[in-house]
Order: sequence, then C-alpha cells, then structure tokens
Amino acid sequence: MSSQLLCLECLACGSRLPAAVPRNLCDCGRPLLARYDLAAARDAFLARPTERGIWRHSALLPVGDPRFRLELGEGDTPVLSLSRLGQDLGLEALYLKDEGANPTGTFKARGAAVAVSRALELGIKRVIMPSAGNAGGAWAAYCARAGIRLRVVMPEDAPATVIQECRLYGAEIELVRGLLSDAGRVAAEQAGSGGWFEAATLKEPYRLEGKKTMGYELFEHFGDELDAVVYPCGGGVGLIGIDKAYRELAGMGLTDRSPRLIAVQAVGCAPLVKAFHDGAATAGEWPGAATIAAGLRVPRVLGDTLALEAIRRTGGGAMAVDDDAILAAMLKLARLEGLWICPEGAAAVAALPRLLETGAIRPSDRTVLLNTGLGLKYPEAVALAIGQSSGGSRRDRLNLRA
Repeated sequence: MSSQLLCLECLACGSRLPAAVPRNLCDCGRPLLARYDLAAARDAFLARPTERGIWRHSALLPVGDPRFRLELGEGDTPVLSLSRLGQDLGLEALYLKDEGANPTGTFKARGAAVAVSRALELGIKRVIMPSAGNAGGAWAAYCARAGIRLRVVMPEDAPATVIQECRLYGAEIELVRGLLSDAGRVAAEQAGSGGWFEAATLKEPYRLEGKKTMGYELFEHFGDELDAVVYPCGGGVGLIGIDKAYRELAGMGLTDRSPRLIAVQAVGCAPLVKAFHDGAATAGEWPGAATIAAGLRVPRVLGDTLALEAIRRTGGGAMAVDDDAILAAMLKLARLEGLWICPEGAAAVAALPRLLETGAIRPSDRTVLLNTGLGLKYPEAVALAIGQSSGGSRRDRLNLRA
C-alpha cells in the first residue's frame, strides 16, 4: 500500500503544513511531525505482508513512490530473552531488542533509511548534519546509496571507528572542538550559507519516522503484554518514535495500552533526567557534558518537550547512571548472555538495579531494554571495561549491583 502521509504538524503551535516540499522546523522553531490517514493505513498494517524490513509499514512511512525507497536490510532486529541476567537481578521477563543487528551496526539505520529516501524523493542533493558518530555513519551509507552528497560535522573526539566509517562511504567530514551542540551550531551556519539541507536531529521530520518502526516491531512481538521499555536517551528520537508508534497504533484501534517509557542518561549529561525530576516541561542545556557513551553526550535536546511528554504520558521514568556502571554492565552482559553491546545500550542495563529499587520496574514486569548499537564499534570502551574489572580494589565499585 502507498504512503498515507497527509501533512506535517507542529504540536507546539498547532500548524499543519504541506509535506510536498523539504522542511526543517516549524516557523515557531519546534519540530514537525508527520501525520497519516490512520483509518486508511489500518488494513495495510493488519495485512502483515510477507516481505520483511521497515518498508512493510510503507502506508505509515512518508515515501510515496516505491522507486525512492532505499534498503540495506534495516529493521526486524531480534528480541532476545535475558534469562540469566534477569535471574541475577530478580526480573522474571527481561528482554533485549538488539538494534546492533541493523546495517551500519546501529538503530540509526532506521532513521537514515527513511529520511534519506524522503530526501531523494523531494529532490534534495546536498545534506549537512552534526553527529556524535553513529548517525553520521548511517546517513553516509544511505546517502552513498542514494547518490546524495553528505557533509558530517563531528566533535573531534568522536569514536575513531565511526569517523573512518563516514569516510569509507564517501562523506565529507569536518571535526570541531567541543560537543555535539558545537557541531550543531557549525552545521546550522553552513546550511544557512552553503545551500545544504540541514538534517540535524528533529530538524527534519522524517528520521523520526524510521525510528518509530521499533515501536511497531515491539507491538508485533509482544502485543499488549509489554510493560516497560528502558531506553538509552541522547537526542531522544527513538523514545519519541516508539511513543509515536504506539499512539498511531491506538489511533488505528489496534491497542489501548502503551508500555512505560523509561529514559536512561549518563550522570555526566542528563538534561532530560533533571527536567523530569524537576517537574519541568523543557530541559536546559547541560554544562560540561562528559560520558564514555558518545551517543548520550547530547547537552541540548531539541525534542525535550516531546520526550518528557512521552515519559509522563506512559507513566514512565528517567534515571542517570555513571560511566563505571556503564562499563560494568557492558562486561556483565557479555559474560552472562554472550552479548557485546554498545556503551549506550549498557547504560540501560546499568539502570536496572536502581529501577527495581525505586519501583519504576516491578519484578514481574515484561521489560525490554533497547541496545542501540553494536559493541564491536567501541574497542576503547571494551578495553576500559576489561581493565577496570581486574583493577583490584575497584572491582566492587564495578559490580552491577553497586
């Protein structure tokens, strides 16, 4: 079935704009969301076509002409039972959705597949974006497939493997001193003066559409029986996307229940966690952001309002964990379950003991952790985890239960 895209909507001011031309933010400065004819899309969703991948949900994705759909095998990532870790922590039904199985080794492939396909359909030829690493790698791969020129602006301390990945796919790389927010300012300045289309997080409306397919897949796997999703949250697009998916499912009359969405950030960069516990509707910029998990080092979250609303609407929560706990969790999951996950995914694992203590998750809850990327892309983090685990007096500090 073809796309049932109707328009783009701003939840902040209520504007509804035609989707037939390239757009960034609403005139009020807030993100735009794609809206669909859900009644028309319902039958297509229920048909469950035999093809696999995210494009089986084409009625609920923004690309109208199938000729522009770019595919590298994205989506349908495995949901794995974590029975040994669950038993260790006292959780009866713990699972991990492993987004590291996507092309380019991260969930960013979902967003890139849809956003770059839509850019191709809209005739965009030159794209610029800031990235802490994995988004740049994914966009570089899909832009290469589309024949679109890409420039990625990155902090100079972005993971070396990801910088090389972008270069491998032919993207232009510009390294800047500072954080992702600094890279974002450089990208925005160049977009304004150089004829580039800016594709920063939530500054274009279609990356979110690819990310929301995680929510569709969770519903397909668990139905109404999923209680909680623990999500490592940097820019928040994946969390917002899962929430959007469940709201669209509700709009199609397929469910009246959403899992609780729990955002996990790093102690060294936790703007959403602070805003959530302060009862604030927006999150300020985090000063001096620092964490080993590069994808969580997002000091300013453009989608802060959307993310906080999603957490609160679903009865979820927010928690920050430190880098030692992240490294310990990475090591523990590898040794208990044979899974090598990224530092961001390990942050979700690291949060579990405290989430249990506070009652944010109950032992009987059916709980899914989102691992956002492949651990193989982070050799430096693994070396630190292994080194710290044999660090004598530091061993107790690195125990996941600490």
